Amino acid sequence: MALSGKESGAHGAAKTKYDPEFTDKVIAATGPKAQPRLKEIMPSLLRHLHDFARDVDLTIAELMIGIEMINEAGRMSTDKRNETGMLCDILGLETLADEISSKLLFDSGSSEAATPSAVLGPFYRRNAPLIPNGGSIIYAAPDSPWYLQSEKWLTHLSGRVVSASTGKPAVGAVVDIWLADTKGLYEQQDASQPDMNLRGRLQTDETGRYAVYCVRPSAYGIPPDGPSGRLLKLLDRHPYRPAHIHFVVTAPGFRTLTTQVFDREDEHILDDTVFAVKDELLVSFEPREGDDKARWTVEYDFALSEA
Repeated sequence: MALSGKESGAHGAAKTKYDPEFTDKVIAATGPKAQPRLKEIMPSLLRHLHDFARDVDLTIAELMIGIEMINEAGRMSTDKRNETGMLCDILGLETLADEISSKLLFDSGSSEAATPSAVLGPFYRRNAPLIPNGGSIIYAAPDSPWYLQSEKWLTHLSGRVVSASTGKPAVGAVVDIWLADTKGLYEQQDASQPDMNLRGRLQTDETGRYAVYCVRPSAYGIPPDGPSGRLLKLLDRHPYRPAHIHFVVTAPGFRTLTTQVFDREDEHILDDTVFAVKDELLVSFEPREGDDKARWTVEYDFALSEA
C-alpha cells in the first residue's frame, strides 16, 4: 500500500534529520567471512531497525526499557516456560514465520494436502513420557482434587497419521501431545497437577491410528507476571488463547509437523492473542457414550509431507 504524502514526508524527514550515512556504515562493518545467511539478512534487519528508530525518534531511555524487557524475558525462560518465545507469539512474529515457512515448503514441492502447521508455543517440554497407544496422559490419581474437578471433561482423542501425497498410513509415527487443563493451566503452572500431566508421546499402529485419553482443555491467558503479560496490558489487548491441543508429529521419511487443533466452540476462536487459529485446525468435541473413561470424544487426522 502506498504511503500518503504526509506519511512519505515524515518517513523521508526522519531519514534526513539524522546522519544519512550511519546505517550504511554499520552494514559495511560485516566482514567477508560472515556466515552466508547472516550476510544475506542482516542488511535488511539493520535498515528496518534503524528506520524504525529514526521514524519514532527512539530515545535512549525508551531503548533501555525495551532492552530490560528482553533481558527479563531471557531470565524467566526455562525448559518449562519460554517467555521470549511468548513475546514473539503476542507480536505475531512466530505465526508470521510459520506462514512464511509453510509457503516456502509448498513452493519447494511440499504437498498442499498436508495438515497446516501452527506455532510451538511457550509451554512445550521435551521428553514427555512414552505411553502405549490408547493410553492416558492423565497422571493425577483418580481420588485427587484435580482429577475430581476435571472428571466431567475427560476426553478420548484419536485419529490417523497418513502421507499427504499417497494417503497411506504413517506406521510408527510418534505423536507428541500436550495441553492445558480445564482451568487453562499447564502442569508447570499448577501445583495441583503432577509433573508432566497432560503430556505424552505415543506411536501410531499399523493403520496409522493413534488414540489417547486426556481432558477437554479450556482457554488460557498469557501469564500476567512477565513482560509478555504486561505488554498486552499496556496495549489494551486481552491475553486469551482459545482452547487447543498441541502436537508434534514425526515419522521417518516425512517432514516434522508442529501444529495445534482448536475447539471451535471456544469464545476466543476469532481473536486468539497469538493469531494462530486456522480454519483447517478447528475440531468439535462430541459427547462420548459407552466409555467410563471419557465424557467427550474428538478426532483429528494428520497428513504429513514427505521429506
